[in-house]
Amino acid sequence: MTLNKMINETFEAYTLEIWEKKSEESLKGKPIASLSKNTYENILLKPLYSKEDLKINSTGQFPGQTDFRRGADPAGYLSSPWKVAQRIDAENGEELRKKLHASFERGQTAISFHLDKDIVKDFVKIIDGIYATFAFSIEAGKDQVEVLEKLSNLADCDKVSGYIGRDLLQIASNDVLKQEYDKWSEMIQSFDKRMPNLRTILVDTSVYHKAGANAIQELAAALSTGVQHIQELLERGMSLEKILSKMVFKFSIGANFFMEMAKLRAARVLWSKIAEAYGANSEEQKMVISAETSPFTKTVYDPYVNLLRAGNEAFAGVLGGVQFLHVSPFNEPEGKTTHFSDRIARNTQLILKEEAHLKNIIDPAGGSWYVESLTNELAEKAWALFLQIEEQGGMAEVLKTGWIQEQISEVMKRRNEDIFKRRQSIIGTNIYANLNDHPLQNVLESSEVNHALPNIRLSEPFEKLRKTAEKLKQSGNEPKVGLICIGELKEHKVRVDFMTGFLAPGGIQAVKSAKVDHVESALQFIQQSNLHHYVLCGTDKQYDELAQLLARLIKTNYPHVRLYLAGLPEERKQVALQQAGIVRFIHVKSNCYEILTSLLSEMEAAINE
Repeated sequence: MTLNKMINETFEAYTLEIWEKKSEESLKGKPIASLSKNTYENILLKPLYSKEDLKINSTGQFPGQTDFRRGADPAGYLSSPWKVAQRIDAENGEELRKKLHASFERGQTAISFHLDKDIVKDFVKIIDGIYATFAFSIEAGKDQVEVLEKLSNLADCDKVSGYIGRDLLQIASNDVLKQEYDKWSEMIQSFDKRMPNLRTILVDTSVYHKAGANAIQELAAALSTGVQHIQELLERGMSLEKILSKMVFKFSIGANFFMEMAKLRAARVLWSKIAEAYGANSEEQKMVISAETSPFTKTVYDPYVNLLRAGNEAFAGVLGGVQFLHVSPFNEPEGKTTHFSDRIARNTQLILKEEAHLKNIIDPAGGSWYVESLTNELAEKAWALFLQIEEQGGMAEVLKTGWIQEQISEVMKRRNEDIFKRRQSIIGTNIYANLNDHPLQNVLESSEVNHALPNIRLSEPFEKLRKTAEKLKQSGNEPKVGLICIGELKEHKVRVDFMTGFLAPGGIQAVKSAKVDHVESALQFIQQSNLHHYVLCGTDKQYDELAQLLARLIKTNYPHVRLYLAGLPEERKQVALQQAGIVRFIHVKSNCYEILTSLLSEMEAAINE
């Protein structure tokens, strides 16, 4: 082939229809639409995306240009690396000072810790020697004024940067909100004179995330809260430029990798439009994002899986373009961390920075038809919800009436239904649960924050079942269910394995019989094991031949026994089996949580008889 011919050689263009046809061949005739999935945001995720999925031209934009979906800085992390802002816990101020200073020798790049009465008292000692060098990343709450007062009296306080923020909507009740805004406005302006580079206005969406909100609700809450802060402070004489320069937005990063990445990108798009509508210039439209990996997704059982969860969430946050990031330690549900868990959490960020080389990237998701489409759809739906909130009087008003809480509660119901039926997996909790696992200890109970928003973890319902099972075990009544294994191993193994995995999330041990090929061996197993609950496990053909007879004779000889069947026979067969004594059919679409709750309740009741 000559050089000229090679230069002029072209490749055949493939249409979306051709890709779909090829995909359906690998699916053996199933339509490609069968791979589509609906999310909690009511966004249909498709298996294939093309440029036709972009309703607006979002692929030709560059980082640092409006609408800032691709980041606020043209050079991305090359010129502005994200801050490693691990929140450090300590028993007292001196311990915190030592841990904080040591953390900067090990990769920490922002001053971040929890505030309490003792920490506030020793605040100056804790930050001595680092406050003018490293940026702050602190959610101050009601301690904001006292902390800022101490900081503003230090030498070189004009060099202080980062944020020590407060979200009034999460602290003040509606009755005193106006008065709080009066004091807040004066405070922000007063401290700005001495610390012009420190941000003090926080928009905290993590409280909605921890209550079970979807990405659209988090974004709409962020917009409405931000607008309320702007409006209230404008009315009190602050300039728009000054307000925007003092704002920082906090998000929790959940488990849906691409959704969370798109959430942060959509947040910048939407906020730039809000700021533009107020008359802000391009520079003032930029959004500063502080993020944390989600406490909502972390589990008490199989806690080392939390390392994987946090790593996945941190990765999504970095690709989404955060400025500050906290990676939660794997034992976060206990409320206290250890040297080991802190080190692993911090090192997660360092691995992303130094070994995955994410410090050298500029929005790698930019131009992806999938990510751009998801970003656009999130932005559109979040904007629509934002307008709904504003029509009802704004964020403070919908929190007061409980409207937004109801919206979030509906999403949480869907999340629970999915984990109860195991359509959504929580590894080590509702699937692949280990009965010999060593869970985290002294776990903090779920609670309510201001405005009756629950602070919960998704895995809590199953963890409560495990606690119930543990109490039974400690009382000498280990929860067990007998599995009647019909026929040869190859015949009953699939359903025996299914039932073993089905029972484990409730802390219930599966006790397997030997091969059952006649009624007498089943009756002998029941007599020897002496349990209250049994499950028939075999093939559909074996059920047709033996299940009714087995069930009838078992109930005749052991009327107290509760008998189940693994699988879901045809409806006409179900009726005959129920008449023979089968209580329930357990299958892949069963409500695992409901059945386990019922089993444990019956076991507790049997002890008290």
